[in-house]
Amino acid sequence: MSVQSAIEWTDATWNPVRGCTKISSGCKFCYAERFAERFRGVPGHPFEQGFDLRLVPEKLADPLRWQSPKMIFVNSMSDLFHEGVPDEYIEAVTQVMVQANWHTFQVLTKRSMRMRDLLRTKLKFARKQQNIWWGVSVENRKHGVPRIAHLRQSDAAVKFLSVEPLLEDIGEVNLDGIDWMIVGGESGPGARPIDIRWVRSLRKQCRHSGVKFFFKQWGGVRKHLTGRLLDGRTYDEFPDRPSEEVPDNVRRVRLVSSIQEISSQFVPVTALAGG
Repeated sequence: MSVQSAIEWTDATWNPVRGCTKISSGCKFCYAERFAERFRGVPGHPFEQGFDLRLVPEKLADPLRWQSPKMIFVNSMSDLFHEGVPDEYIEAVTQVMVQANWHTFQVLTKRSMRMRDLLRTKLKFARKQQNIWWGVSVENRKHGVPRIAHLRQSDAAVKFLSVEPLLEDIGEVNLDGIDWMIVGGESGPGARPIDIRWVRSLRKQCRHSGVKFFFKQWGGVRKHLTGRLLDGRTYDEFPDRPSEEVPDNVRRVRLVSSIQEISSQFVPVTALAGG
C-alpha cells in the first residue's frame, strides 16, 4: 500500500493484485505496465515478475491496519476483475473493503461485465456499501461507452466513470445513476492528444445531470507543463463520503487476524505468472 499517492483523485493505493493484460485501446500506453517492467528480474522487488498477473494475499489485510481514514484506489497496478483473478479472491478483497468501512475504496475496471455479474451474485453483500465506489474506464465510444451500461446494471450504491485517457469525443452519454466523473488526457511517452471541446462537453453533461466532475489533467509527454486548469480553474469535485468510527486497536487486530486466515488459502502467483 502506498500511503501518499501521486494520483490526484485518491489518497492512497492498495494492490492485493499486481499485473494485468491489455484488452482495449485505452491500455496501449499503460503507465502501470511501463513502471512494473522496469523492475522485471530484480530479486526481491514487488515487480520482480514485471507486469505478469499475480495475487498478493499478504497485502489483503493492509487497509485494516491503516487507522486514519483514506480514499483508497484499489489495484492501481492491476484490474480486480481480470479473468485470471478467482472469484473467491475478489470476494476476499471485497470483504476487507466492507470491514474497513472507515475508508472509502475506489474500484476501477475495464472488465465491466464481470464486475456487474459479480455484484449481482457473489458480491451482492457489498454493492450497497456507501464506502465502496465502483467505477469503469471510458476511453472511447467503441470500448468505453458500453461499460457505462454495465456499471448501471450492477445496481451499485456509488458509481463513477474514469474517462481517462479520453481519446475521442464520446458524444452524449447516459449519466443516469452515475455519481462521479473523472476526466483526463493521456500522459507519458506516446501520449495521444485530447481536445478541449471533448472535455467541455462532458463537463456540461455532468452539470446537466448533477454528476460530480473532476478534471485530472491535460496530460501529454510532460504533463507537469500542461497542468489541470480547465477554462481558468480546477475541478476537484467528489461524491459525499460516509463517516464511520475507526475501531479500536483490539478490534482491528481481530479483523486483521481473520483476514490473514483467509489469505492463507491463496497461492501468491497465478497461472498467468507462470509461478
